[in-house]
Amino acid sequence: MTNLGQIILQYKNDNESVYNTWFIDNNQRLKAFRTIRRGVLQVIEDIKNKNFPNDFKESSLEFVLSCIAEQKQVFAGVSHPFYWKPKLRIPDIYENQNNKLAFGQFLENCINAKYEEQVVKEIIKLDELKIKGLGPAVASILYFIHPTWFPPFNTAILNGFNFLFKDKKKLGSWTEYLKIRETLLKTNSLHKSQLSNDLGAIAGLCFEIGTQKMLIGNDEYLSEAERSRFEKNVHKRQKEILEEKLEENLHSEMQYHLLKIGVSLGFDVTPASNDKSKSFGGQNFSFISINKFPELPTDKDTQNTIKLIDVLWFEKGTNKIIGAFEVEKSTSIYSGILRLSDLYFSISSGHEVFYIIIPDNREKDVVLQLNRPVIKNSNMNIKYILFSELRANCDAICKFGTDHSIMEKISKSI
Repeated sequence: MTNLGQIILQYKNDNESVYNTWFIDNNQRLKAFRTIRRGVLQVIEDIKNKNFPNDFKESSLEFVLSCIAEQKQVFAGVSHPFYWKPKLRIPDIYENQNNKLAFGQFLENCINAKYEEQVVKEIIKLDELKIKGLGPAVASILYFIHPTWFPPFNTAILNGFNFLFKDKKKLGSWTEYLKIRETLLKTNSLHKSQLSNDLGAIAGLCFEIGTQKMLIGNDEYLSEAERSRFEKNVHKRQKEILEEKLEENLHSEMQYHLLKIGVSLGFDVTPASNDKSKSFGGQNFSFISINKFPELPTDKDTQNTIKLIDVLWFEKGTNKIIGAFEVEKSTSIYSGILRLSDLYFSISSGHEVFYIIIPDNREKDVVLQLNRPVIKNSNMNIKYILFSELRANCDAICKFGTDHSIMEKISKSI
């Protein structure tokens, strides 16, 4: 395709494209990889131990898909193919025990694969089983396990691919997906300097075209109906981006209040490792945070997960964690709880305080998650603080607080 370079340039230069709003410099996207990987490991464990339910709801698979769906720029409807449809008996991985085991073994072999050819073989083996309703929607899970090997897949990406490459590939076929993957890999290799090793970039281009949020070439041949649909999509995208920026500003504001309080109480503080460049109200997080994250007495993977906790307070000059805070806006509250539980079960001394910071309208959600048996039956004490309470009382806490117990004045527990 002779003009593909120009199309990619158009895609990257559009500040509202998914390249710039989802793929580049997106902390939630980066955090999701580790959370989703851990979620997939839980699905495998549940299937092995025969704890995986006969429905999608409240399963570990629902958690995985919810984490993916949070990245609504591309994955808004990613859970739909996995909903249990009793009348159709699809996808047939809930009631059929052999299919359930096959799905668990597929995920385990894929997550442990060292080479992409191993995963391709697993896909072919899974396809040969002809499990009803279990098609290449699973590829969006594979993407978050191996982002340089497998592109995500949904209807919009398929439509954009077909338009871009003048093809007629179909939804629901693993064979078609593998052909699409080959084309995207070759195209990405030719234009890697413009795109990325991560196949999310080129899949995002297909998504933009497939949702008609991006036009290729001259639009003078559009009908009035097509033009109206295109303009409606552009307007919708602009509205979504404004909402996302507002949410991100709220997240930064809450992190800043927590960092400020921690400093006033005499602690060393740090935001999540990928948030140090952020600021709020003209105050750079890096200027009030410790320069180097203390080494923790745990393995590297667990330490990397703990580093993604939104705000940590350390006893001055030590690696002893005093407080851990997860700020949740529209994202899955449970993913924040998982990061806190990683800390608790790996290095907790029992003296740390754990808090979830939530918008006022999500109080029911956090109560529901904190009532999960795995949390309720542990000794981990997680409390929650409403955005409005933290904002209204930050300065007073900084002025009158003497130790971390001051946070109990504005927190709630179940």
